[in-house]
Formats: sequence, C-alpha cells, structure tokens
Amino acid sequence: MTDDDGGEHVDGRFARGARRRAEIIEATLAVVTRDGAAGVTHRTVAKQAGITTSLSTYYFATLDDLLVAALTSVADAYTAKIRQIMDAPGDKLTGLAELIAETAGPGRERALAERELATLAARRPALRPVARRWRENVAELAATLTADPTAIAGVVAASDGLCTAILLDNGPADPGYLRAVLQRALVS
Repeated sequence: MTDDDGGEHVDGRFARGARRRAEIIEATLAVVTRDGAAGVTHRTVAKQAGITTSLSTYYFATLDDLLVAALTSVADAYTAKIRQIMDAPGDKLTGLAELIAETAGPGRERALAERELATLAARRPALRPVARRWRENVAELAATLTADPTAIAGVVAASDGLCTAILLDNGPADPGYLRAVLQRALVS
C-alpha cells in the first residue's frame, strides 16, 4: 500500500509486529539476565513475554535468530552511546569511563546480558559478528585518541576487563578510576 505521496504506508499490523518483536527481544534479555544464556529457549522466552511458544517461533524461527536479535538490541544501544561520546565535545576517555561505570548501576542488567551473550558467541558462530561490535566501537573511539594500534588494543582490552570486573564485584564503579585505567592503557 502507498500513501498519496507514493511512499510506503505503514499499517497497524506492521507496527504491532514490530512491537511484538521488541517485546520478545526484551523477554529474551530478561531470561538471559535471570537464568543466563543457557536458560534461553523459545518456551522460556514465550513464558516471560506472556505469549505462546508458536508466536515466539513465528518471529524468530531458530534460537540463534532470537539470540542474535537480543544481542543486536544491546549492541545497537551501546553503539549509539559510543557514537554520542565520539561526537560530543570533551574528554572521550571520561565519556567511555562513565559508560563503563553504568555497568555497576542502571546499565547492569543490559551489560550482564551483553556479556553473557558475547561469551556464548565463542560457541555459536551466528552471534560472533554482533558480539564483536562493542570491541569494534571502543576501538573506533580509541582511534580518535591515538593512531597506535597497540594502544587501541590496550583500551579495548582494558574496557572489556573493567566491565567484567564491575559485573563480578557487583559494586559501585568510580569513573575517575576507570578513566585512569583507560588512560594508562592508552599511553602504555
């Protein structure tokens, strides 16, 4: 269907389908956060979303499709945040440190789900391209600060390690300390 301008007409079915997909993805992330990636099945996701299992498989035919969609959702959010840091004036390392610090606060659940799914990518090749996005985004940010490939790799490794440590310790994260670690990796 087209509208009077010849553009695509978005009917209610498309919008409902997009909403349903988003609900299923959110349910998947909730299951990953609660039970780990191993707890994700079409049945557990459907139960979390309050839908039938057949509806879950209608939107995501395979478990890999479901997991890729969930990881993509998280990766897209991180990509947007890193882009904001890169585009904003000011200290990029402070911005990255503050983003990493969110792992200890309001961003903990998403960070935990992302980390769990990224680890699962080592066993599930379908997840690997999406799982690499955090590292690629951090590398792109680091490349705005240095041309040294070793320093860029150091910032990526430090970012990964800091996120993991925050998740393991389940405590507050000091952005000043995180920035100092990132700075050390940048100039090492």
